[in-house]
Amino acid sequence: MKYFPESALLQLEFDKVQALLKEHCKTELGKEQATQLRLHTHLDYVQTALQQAHEYKQLSLLQDHFPNDYVLNLKAELRLLQIQGAVLAEEQLMQLRKLAESMHSIVRFFDHDRRTQYAGLFLVIQHTHYEKKITQLIDEVLDEEGQVRDNATPELERIRMALYRKRTEQRRAFDRVLQKLQKLGYLADTGEAFLNNRRVVAVFAENKRMVKGILHGESDTRKTAFIEPEDTIELNNDIFSLERDESKEVYRILRQLTAHLGQHADLLNGYHEILGIYDFIRGKAKLALDMDGNYPMLTKDPEVHLVEARHPLLLLYNRKSGKPTIPMSVTLNKDHHILVISGPNAGGKTVTLKTVGLIQLMLQAGLLVPVHPSSRLGIFKQLMIHIGDTQSLEFELSTYSSHLKNMRYFMENANGKTLFFIDELGSGSDPNLGGAFAEVIMEELAKKHSFGIVTTHYLNLKVMANKVKGIMNAAMGFDEENLLPMYKLIVGKPGSSYTFSIAQRIGLEPRLIQRARSLVDEGHFRLDKLLNKAEQDLQKVEAKEKELQQLLKENEKLKREYELLSDKERKQQQYTTLKLQNKIKEEELIYLKDMERKMKQIVIEWKRTDDKQKVLQQAEALLFRKKEKSINERQAKKIDDRFQEIKGGVEVGDQVKIRSNHQVGKLIEIRDKRAIVQLGNIPINVKLDDIVKVKERPKEPVESK
Repeated sequence: MKYFPESALLQLEFDKVQALLKEHCKTELGKEQATQLRLHTHLDYVQTALQQAHEYKQLSLLQDHFPNDYVLNLKAELRLLQIQGAVLAEEQLMQLRKLAESMHSIVRFFDHDRRTQYAGLFLVIQHTHYEKKITQLIDEVLDEEGQVRDNATPELERIRMALYRKRTEQRRAFDRVLQKLQKLGYLADTGEAFLNNRRVVAVFAENKRMVKGILHGESDTRKTAFIEPEDTIELNNDIFSLERDESKEVYRILRQLTAHLGQHADLLNGYHEILGIYDFIRGKAKLALDMDGNYPMLTKDPEVHLVEARHPLLLLYNRKSGKPTIPMSVTLNKDHHILVISGPNAGGKTVTLKTVGLIQLMLQAGLLVPVHPSSRLGIFKQLMIHIGDTQSLEFELSTYSSHLKNMRYFMENANGKTLFFIDELGSGSDPNLGGAFAEVIMEELAKKHSFGIVTTHYLNLKVMANKVKGIMNAAMGFDEENLLPMYKLIVGKPGSSYTFSIAQRIGLEPRLIQRARSLVDEGHFRLDKLLNKAEQDLQKVEAKEKELQQLLKENEKLKREYELLSDKERKQQQYTTLKLQNKIKEEELIYLKDMERKMKQIVIEWKRTDDKQKVLQQAEALLFRKKEKSINERQAKKIDDRFQEIKGGVEVGDQVKIRSNHQVGKLIEIRDKRAIVQLGNIPINVKLDDIVKVKERPKEPVESK
């Protein structure tokens, strides 16, 4: 994407967005991509970049872990891998193993469903593969701790076995010397130490000539001497020689492993780059989560249709300060491709202009933008911007001269795929002459079918906006009563500068205000006053409409709630009735099935036994069980009418009811989980959880006749 002037990206603060993105990247490659962020004009590239950021954002929101945990910056290691004869250390080789391991995890992450669900992210690894030979080569040589395995080669295994034996022999010989010197009283407090990689004994200096061996040094106080015992000198020499052989063999093994891995250098470089790309995409997703970034719809034709757009940096700043950021909606299309924004100073005109500009830059850099997902944006080939005082000391140009120089570039180079932004068009010159030139510039840019936003205070530009095809008016809302900007963009009408209103509200002398009014052209004054009144009337209408819509919503909500409650109550009644009926039927059915089963058993017993009288008694007991049950229920009701249950635990001496037989007595003893209840003169042993404390209900007073 071409842009003018060279400082255009700085003026729109795109560099600050880049810095925030870089902070979210963890790897050197990710940070490098954030620093070198470019603006693209190919729709497919932008679409893929946005889709990838959107998919990673969805992963974060769904808490679906993406396996790019390791932060690996392995440029140096990968360069060494391509140099013949180079040797990578164990730590470096383990880092390469982590690289291959990360790639394996990512490849496994994209199962059949995820390849479809996260198609954009899958594109990154579509043309690569995981080579398990890389980890196999490393695992054959290094263990889990990153140390060369004893069995990496037969020679290393032989050397380390010999080392083990010699060290064991040395330890035993050294221990014998220590014991001997200990008995003689020659040993100092420290006993032993290591000097010059040799194991030595610490003896009192006055006894050093009594110990055979090599003197390696003395303590600072010269009270202790460090001697390598004669019995271990040869063993130490053997160990030193074996350790040197071990180092040579380890070096040879690592060199050979590095050479084997070098055959996969291109593939490992690809893995490293892929992890950097995923880190960069993760950074874009995190930035989007910070600034409420979304994936808008893209169109092949130039277009700007922003819904609920917010300036990304202002949003972050206001959030820290606990302030709201008022969203705006803007549309630039082939029928209305230039927007003229008017209104009072400090009302948000420049912020609106910068919001549209920065969002377009972010979009074409592949970043999600803080807009509603229903927003629609096209791709522009070039961007032009003129904001603020551009006076040039170097070329001795005045503000207006510099302004005209930029406008000349705009008019000569703008086309149907240009997006431009001009802040305070025509400022810096005589209002009448500057306004005339501003009209000419606007007409020329409209003829070129270029897209753009212009801010101005000139009335003639507000008038021409509704006359020239493709240009439309917009205004920044202003609360005249409180003299406060509303930071709200109102498209379709010009805005007043509120010059005299502001002067009157701040207490400027009426005679001065009147004098200023007399100096202004009457038509000019009436037009500004008309714009002022129209804007305030529109704000009142919008407020009333908003209030009416709120009332309608509340009314509709109450209606729905009433219908839901009514329907719910009706269904609850039906459900309760059916439930009660079903319960009765279910109990009856269970009883009948039980009766049928027992009667069949009685018939079998009748055929099988000679004791017919016993069978008749069983049948009689079964047939009259329902009657007994009814009697028991009446008994239970009688007890419940007379006694009421008391919550809480029971104690010896309490009056209690036995739940299973509905009898009331006195608790006389508690034994573990059993209780003894006195029923009349008979003690009954029952379960402790089968009793409950009760007291007699008070009798109702009898009315006298």
